[in-house]
Amino acid sequence: MKAGKNQVVAADSASAGDAEAIGYLKQAISGGQHWYRALLGAIGLWTSPQEVRDGRTYRYLIEGEAFDWLLLAERLLEAVDGLPPVDEKDALLFSGIPPLELTARQVRELIGDMKYGQYLNYFYGVTVEEALLLAVQEEIDKERRVRGFRTKTDSTDEAYQRIYGTAREALLKDFRKELGRSRLKSISLDELKEFTYWLFRCRLKHCEKAKIASDTKKALGYLKRQWRQKGVSRVMAADLAVDDAD
Repeated sequence: MKAGKNQVVAADSASAGDAEAIGYLKQAISGGQHWYRALLGAIGLWTSPQEVRDGRTYRYLIEGEAFDWLLLAERLLEAVDGLPPVDEKDALLFSGIPPLELTARQVRELIGDMKYGQYLNYFYGVTVEEALLLAVQEEIDKERRVRGFRTKTDSTDEAYQRIYGTAREALLKDFRKELGRSRLKSISLDELKEFTYWLFRCRLKHCEKAKIASDTKKALGYLKRQWRQKGVSRVMAADLAVDDAD
């Protein structure tokens, strides 16, 4: 993405690359290309890291390095509403299930090397980090059942303590302070993604390599089980190191 990482592009002044991406998507689908391949090709043409459209800020690139491809997919598919099958589009946007299982090489060729690398940053920094929290919460819940606790209680705080060594609220406070943001009672979905990526970077910085590897394997194993339940083997179709993560 060629624009600066903090640049916000308004809808009425979108870059030529963004307009080209939307035009390409419409023409490719209308010309008979599978909509998912056309979508990935359009993603490869897109240039703006952020965009304000109809009062909503779309932040496609977190910290200039983690590419939220599903958010951009949502934005692009709005421009061709009615062309892709609704069930396939919803499966992609709401469950992350692509209609085609492409190889990593095919995906990389369609979206480009840079965006593919940024996609992997997002996958490990947000998707896998979220899965790690859920996997640890799952462990805590199982431990409590073994100890005879019949009433299920929220295990989020204990999971944060185990993974990051600090309570969630303290970590969120540090995150917002570092970015110069106000302290709020709630957190938006976009800020939650940024916070999760910040936690990932903190974990890489402060944890021992052996624990990082162990936690990553645990999170990937959790993801793999979730994918099996959905009947898919990959998210987006990247060749990721999940086969040994059981």
